[in-house]
Amino acid sequence: MLFATAVFAPLFGAAVAGLFGKLIGDRAAQAVTIFCMVLASVCAIGAFVALVYGGAAPGTVPIATWLKAGSFEVDWQLRYDALAAVMVLMVTVVSTLIHIYSVGYMHGDSAVWKFFSYLSLFSFSMLMLVSSNNLLQLFFGWEGVGLMSYLLIGFWYDRPSACAAAIKAFIVNRIGDLGFALGIALVFVVFGTISFPQIFAAVGAHQTAMFHLLGTDWRAYEVIGVLLFIGAMGKSAQLGLHVWLPDAMEGPTPVSALIHAATMVTAGVFLMARFSPVLEYAPGALAFVTFIGATTALFAATIGCAQNDIKRVIAYSTCSQLGYMFVAAGVGAYQASIFHLLTHAFFKALLFLGAGSVIHAMSGEQDMRRMGGLWKKIPLTYMVMWAGSLALGGVFPFSGYFSKDAILEAAWAAGTGVGYYGFWCGLMAALLTAFYSWRLLLMTFHGTPKADEHTMQHVHESPWVMMGPLLLLALGALTVGFSFDSQMIGAGWEHFWNGSIAVAPTNHVLANMEHVPGWVKAAPSVIGLAGIALAYYLYMAVPSLPAMLAARFRPIYLLLLNKWYVDELYDWLLVRPAMALARLAWQIGDVTIIDGVPNGLASLTERLAGRAARFETGSLAVYAFTMLIGLVVASGFVLLLMMVR
Repeated sequence: MLFATAVFAPLFGAAVAGLFGKLIGDRAAQAVTIFCMVLASVCAIGAFVALVYGGAAPGTVPIATWLKAGSFEVDWQLRYDALAAVMVLMVTVVSTLIHIYSVGYMHGDSAVWKFFSYLSLFSFSMLMLVSSNNLLQLFFGWEGVGLMSYLLIGFWYDRPSACAAAIKAFIVNRIGDLGFALGIALVFVVFGTISFPQIFAAVGAHQTAMFHLLGTDWRAYEVIGVLLFIGAMGKSAQLGLHVWLPDAMEGPTPVSALIHAATMVTAGVFLMARFSPVLEYAPGALAFVTFIGATTALFAATIGCAQNDIKRVIAYSTCSQLGYMFVAAGVGAYQASIFHLLTHAFFKALLFLGAGSVIHAMSGEQDMRRMGGLWKKIPLTYMVMWAGSLALGGVFPFSGYFSKDAILEAAWAAGTGVGYYGFWCGLMAALLTAFYSWRLLLMTFHGTPKADEHTMQHVHESPWVMMGPLLLLALGALTVGFSFDSQMIGAGWEHFWNGSIAVAPTNHVLANMEHVPGWVKAAPSVIGLAGIALAYYLYMAVPSLPAMLAARFRPIYLLLLNKWYVDELYDWLLVRPAMALARLAWQIGDVTIIDGVPNGLASLTERLAGRAARFETGSLAVYAFTMLIGLVVASGFVLLLMMVR
């Protein structure tokens, strides 16, 4: 009952606010959605404690029969196990704090009731995804978060940039979703079912199943793993399908926090963990996951070092941290990937909402080059941004120290070539992460104020309805790591996860993490401190040096500033040819053929009718003469036929 309430309470709040928002007003819509989210959070905490610590048995919560067609039947059930309980707990708690924060941030907006309805429906879609017991229900939640992200990114639809960003997110995710849909279809072909319990129970019986593709026979598990990961690449913004995520910053800041911390982008990581029983027997697919994750972690970190928009820096940080999570899943440390997902949710929501507090204080300004000297004017925001940056940078005892270091240790402990690749990419990304985190702090809060005097005079701390959630998230960023470290990835991980994450008997990555060399354990902290020191040297000790370096290494600087020109490359390779083809189809196919032929026939008929009308003079003599001519022509035609015979 607690678990079902946690899942469905946000839906009730969204329905009330969405259907009756105009009638009951903004305040009532805010109250009902926040109350439902608080109720969901309390129930999620209760369900989590009962399952993990109270001895409650995992199982399913039946809702209804969803689909029945002949022998094919899909039940709507909530899967209640440790993995689902952790995800539901994370989503509800973080989303609740974002809802409360939004009361202050969205104050004065013209459609507050609609915004809160969308937020709650976004949360429900994610909860439906993580509590699914079959692939159809998971796909329903998967597409639900995609739809809600479109509505929320483009919430300020009077801005062309916001509309373009929403469309971009929707289309890019459809590309990944095609792979996911094909993966679901192949799962059904191989297993004859889309129900998780039946799929996982039959994993051993189908290990030798083959699938013929591109003229070659492939192991079906490998193809399933790659197709599911392509879907995850879209939702979790991995290299190649990452281009939508930075543009999603066009939405209100609470939306950015919800997308980057609790919903949407975490869906792909969850999918990898949920399908661990299958992926464990697809080493090729896991190697691909590790490679893409490691490359994304480093790639996104390099871009974050050169961005000047405070929200875009944090957005590329999300891409990078998601790459870490996929590295962990790829080397078989699914537990570490979910652990980092949990810790990341708190400190990333903290950083985004903290950035929103800065933007609020700066009257909408987001360019860090126009900030500086803010720490005395907004000290609480400064303090929580420090907490978020310490967690992101992996500084002890903040949460990122425990989860990110565990991923790097797992990558090394895997002992494979792609595992070592993940380790070194992750280590270099850790250096860059610390650097751009402190670059953000120093450019925003320290140095000489860059804003005009009028703006600086109006800089003020955010109201408590915004600061309260920030302080709670800061507490989470500090405590979540050491609170769950030993349980999720330590010696007691099997008891904690209780079969919800399954690994093969040959998977000893978590055990091997205890025996990695000492320098592997120390390297992330040392290199993180080096990144902090480098940022301090460049932006505090010698503040003229960054501009000098950017001028001297201008091609590299422009490459990073323009995000490796991936958007421009896609525009040249895909968008322009597609537009040209569409224009050709429009001009030839639509205008010339589809419209041209009927319009041409209509025009011909009109002209013929116009000429025939000239004979309608009303004169009997003309009519008689016309009939005579017709009679002569007809008689001549008959005589001609008789002569031919």
